[in-house]
Amino acid sequence: MEKAGYGLIETIRVREGRIPFLERHLARLARSLSGLGLPNPSQDVGALVQPFAGTDDAVLRVEVCDGRATVTVRELPALEPPAVITASEPHQAYPHKITVRDCFVDAAREAEVAEADDALLLTHDGVVAEGTVWTLFWWDGKGLQTPALDVGILPGIGRARVLELVKGVAEGRYAREALAGKSLFLTNDGGPGQALLAATLTR
Repeated sequence: MEKAGYGLIETIRVREGRIPFLERHLARLARSLSGLGLPNPSQDVGALVQPFAGTDDAVLRVEVCDGRATVTVRELPALEPPAVITASEPHQAYPHKITVRDCFVDAAREAEVAEADDALLLTHDGVVAEGTVWTLFWWDGKGLQTPALDVGILPGIGRARVLELVKGVAEGRYAREALAGKSLFLTNDGGPGQALLAATLTR
């Protein structure tokens, strides 16, 4: 992949004047910069985002591209349980949070057309991957399950926190049929406090 013109994203939650898990976001950013051979930003990203703690409750998008870091502020997303469809767009491996994310953009557009809140992406061979901005978990009656990282999903901060809090989560490769009738919940890195939201898979 041509390295010029694309970069890395970190979506970071500001909550009640604090920035939870900032160190984890910075560590993931550093790993991805190193792993992809991209230049480090000239600015100290931690120092760059700290003043935004004064926004009280918001979502920060940190983008590092061509050795420069920028921060933009967004309002919080809706807190209602989202309705989720299964996207026709196949998932592309996304081990680093890069700005090139066409499959997620296309899946989000498909969800919007279907009047849903998000879309679940499957791999080319039909394995459950992730949402456009969420990691997926579900209960199978025995315990909690989630797609494994080797499916090619993003190693999310919220996902890692759930795995710390809930012991024995089964990580694997699951067909779409494994979700039938299951109680689902979603987590992300920059939503409502590394949020957990119940979700309904509508199709």
